[in-house]
Order: sequence, then structure tokens, then C-alpha cells
Amino acid sequence: MKTNKMRVLSIPYIVWIIGFTLIPLLFVVMRAVTDPKGGFTLANLFAIFDPIHRKALILSLLLAFISSVICIIISYPAALILKASRFSNKKIMIFVLILPMWMNFILRMLSIQMLISKNGLINNLLEIFGMNKMSLINTPYAIILGMVYDYLPYMMLPILNCVLAIPDDMIEASKDLGANRWYVLTKIMIPLSLTGIGSGVTMVFVPSMTEFVIANLLGGGKIQLLGNIIEQEFSVSMNWNLGSGLSVMLMIFVLITTLVFGRTASQTDRGFVI
Repeated sequence: MKTNKMRVLSIPYIVWIIGFTLIPLLFVVMRAVTDPKGGFTLANLFAIFDPIHRKALILSLLLAFISSVICIIISYPAALILKASRFSNKKIMIFVLILPMWMNFILRMLSIQMLISKNGLINNLLEIFGMNKMSLINTPYAIILGMVYDYLPYMMLPILNCVLAIPDDMIEASKDLGANRWYVLTKIMIPLSLTGIGSGVTMVFVPSMTEFVIANLLGGGKIQLLGNIIEQEFSVSMNWNLGSGLSVMLMIFVLITTLVFGRTASQTDRGFVI
């Protein structure tokens, strides 16, 4: 009886997955392996290896990787500081962390644009103090800044949950047995929080890899990521077949990267011994 009830409750979820995930994905794959006349072809998939597409793919991978690393560098020490702090209500700190996510995404990116533009707040302050202005806008650095600003909470939250879940007794016991801070960090804290790091990397690397709005707003359209090329193929060139082919190949690259990282993290986790 309970099993039948669960099956009935799962029907809306199954309908949603089929109607809004599997069918659109099938549509994209069908477009990817056909030409405008409907004939079978793999040219749309192999177009990823064209010089302009390959360059955009490499740049997308690089910026996504750098953004993920920066998010880890910021998030992990912050999680350690929050765990070691005597602040009783850590939920307030988490609330402050996710508060910017309640603001509209475009408004957040426009605020960054206003800060780092040529006549923005940062350059105006530098000019007041007699310093040279910085040229951040319309550069890869601006795109990385936007990605880190937007996706940092997605890295912070899973890492913070894992770090807070590590028992204080385990850390104190390791210190009593002679372990220094570096040993505690590298042999206990990091291995026990690899699950959170893996989740954070997935939630930062994947959207960063497919990003195009941040590149348009902070890159000024001068820096072409693969997401920008795909967006242009769909909305400007109206070449849905090529856009679908590039989308499928990008999805494959993201999937491979995620699986490789997940396997590496799981192997490291299994090899952890106190």
C-alpha cells in the first residue's frame, strides 16, 4: 500500500523530468546530428575543434577552473574561521552569506560593472588618491570577478556544512596525540570535507563553464566564451543545428570533468585514515 502511494506521488516528478528535461535534451541531440535539411551529420559535433570554437572552449575551461579555485581559497578558510569562532548563532552568518543571492542576478552583475568600469567607483577613488586607474572592465579578470561574486555562496555552503559537521572531539584528540595544525588541516579537516568541496566545485565549475551573460555584461562582448558562441548561434545566426552540436559537446566536456573530479575525490576519501 505504501509502495503504491509513493509511486502515485512520484508521477508529477516523472512527468516533469520527461517533459522538461528528457524531451528538450532529445530535441537538442537530434538537432546536433542533423543538417538544416534534416540529413544525418556529425559536422556540428566536430565543429568544436574548429580554431575559434576550440579557443573559446579552452578559455571557458580556464576561467571556470580559476573561478572554482578562487572560490575554494575564499570559502575554506572562511568556513574554518566560522567553525572556530565563538559566535553562538551561526545561522545568522549563513543568512548573511546567502543574502546577496536574493537580489536579481542582472542587478548584481550591473553593480559589479559600475564598480570596475573606467569611470566607476573604484577608479574614482584611485583618482582621488592620485593613483593610476585600473582597466578591469572588458577583460577576463572582470569575468572571473563576476563568476566568483555570483557563485561563491554555492561553494561556501557545502564546504561550511561539512566543516561544521566535523566533531570537535576528533580535532582535540588529534592535537592531544601530538598533531600540529598543519597535520590536522591536511589529514583530518580537508579529507573529511572533500564531499563538500566536490559539491561546491560542481555547482561553481559547471555554470561557470556554460556562462555567457556575465561575459556579455563584464566582458563587453569582446571576450568570446563557448557559451557566448552557442547563444549567438541560436539567437543571431539562427543556426540551431550548430548551436545544438556545440551544446552537446560542451555538455560532454562538463560531464567528463565532473566525473573525473568526483572519482578523484572519492578515491581520496576512501584513502583517508585517521
